[in-house]
Amino acid sequence: MSYPYDQPQPGEAKASALQVEMAGTDIIADADRKGKPFSLFWPWFAANISVLGIGYAAWVLDFGISFAQACVAGLIGIIFSFFLCGVVALAGKRGGAPTMVLARAALGVLGNRVASVLSWILTVGWETVLTALAVMATATVLSELGAGSGKAIQVIALIVVAVLIVGGGVIGFDLIMKMQTVITVVTGVLTIGYFALTLDRIDFKAVGELPGGSTQAFIGALVFMMTGFGLGWVNLAADYSRYLPRQASSGGVVWWTTFGAAIGPLILVGFGLLLVGSDGDLRAAISDDPVGALTSVLPTWYLVPFGLVAILGLVGGAVLDIYSSGLALISAGLPVPRPVAAGIDGCIMIAGTLYIVFGPTSFFTIFQGFLITLGVPIAVWAGIMLADVLMRRKDYDDKDLFDPNGRYGAVPVVPMVLMVLGTVVGWGFVTNGYAGWLTWQGYFMGLIGGKEGDWAYANLGVLLALVIGFIGTLFLRYGVVRWQESLPLSKEIDAA
Repeated sequence: MSYPYDQPQPGEAKASALQVEMAGTDIIADADRKGKPFSLFWPWFAANISVLGIGYAAWVLDFGISFAQACVAGLIGIIFSFFLCGVVALAGKRGGAPTMVLARAALGVLGNRVASVLSWILTVGWETVLTALAVMATATVLSELGAGSGKAIQVIALIVVAVLIVGGGVIGFDLIMKMQTVITVVTGVLTIGYFALTLDRIDFKAVGELPGGSTQAFIGALVFMMTGFGLGWVNLAADYSRYLPRQASSGGVVWWTTFGAAIGPLILVGFGLLLVGSDGDLRAAISDDPVGALTSVLPTWYLVPFGLVAILGLVGGAVLDIYSSGLALISAGLPVPRPVAAGIDGCIMIAGTLYIVFGPTSFFTIFQGFLITLGVPIAVWAGIMLADVLMRRKDYDDKDLFDPNGRYGAVPVVPMVLMVLGTVVGWGFVTNGYAGWLTWQGYFMGLIGGKEGDWAYANLGVLLALVIGFIGTLFLRYGVVRWQESLPLSKEIDAA
């Protein structure tokens, strides 16, 4: 029997990790659910153990704050933003569907297509960024080893990296889980080696002398860490918990998602702050090639292991992104099988990588502008989704998640208004001068000192967007959620 790609259908047990997963926006049948919450540790750790975390250390210090301030901003920003992912992951265990299908309960079956498109853009953007970094890192390592330099090496690096990422995304869940387990072990061990070899370059006196920054600068650094870490993942957090049994521990889902995702960045950013705080030249070089710049402090014999840890860490994140971007594309309404959607995204990813690697603009310029612009509407969506998940006490209705005439509605007014309001307010309170076409943002900054004032780079708009979505949903949608859950589930009606 065949099923439309955007309709619930029975899950299928996978005989092999290399068997292509055909499940798209499907509800995973209870018989096909497996594993324990601890299994979430592997994909989340592998996706966030990238040495790019050391690059974040350089960028957070660019806000003009001290080592202590950067540590606090990193600690709060990383843990809190990944905790949000843990809460959204609960929806996956309860509903057995991808994040952008379950979000229909909060934004409507058709209304959530707006969020699905945003999620698709964000995940494609992230996978492109990570792929570009992996290509630049591979090319740098090969060049240092004497294998040559220039565009030819970069093209070879792109082919190798793209095969790993697109292959994992197309084949699907089981292969990704096995890949992430291997990546976790290998990158964990080799990262420790990197720490050991660069420990002697830390100058505690220089780190301690870093000048402190203002409250506004600290908040800006905190928001940057939130958008760069957990808020970049929250829109796909349920994609990897949907295969867990319904009876799996809810606390375990939240804990292993949060812990698995946060522990790597916390260690990497902490060590990175010591390393780049000791070396101003290294800190400056990271802006153009965040991973490749780190090879300058390594002995030649460790370049191959470093290249492996850098590439695998970035691939681990990009594989999750391309898998979820395919799911988001289907949720947005494209009627294709999941592997085809992942393949489409892979082509876009390669094109974007070519632009970043061979284009004239520095990496950090593209990266920061991208994070700020998409971080605002995703923050609104995250607030709405988090409030909705926290208010629910019962399972989702499988059929109504795909029926515009069902209990979740087609385009409910309140969440749509919150999305627009939060985005308008959020963009009004961020300063984005990283590209000429983004300078229109910050139109409300005059209320708090202007685009050159003390709050200019605090990016308060991201926090305001999150709060508007969360508080607005709690106060205006509580009664709706209670009404939705008072109705009998469709399967109970069928049984009757």
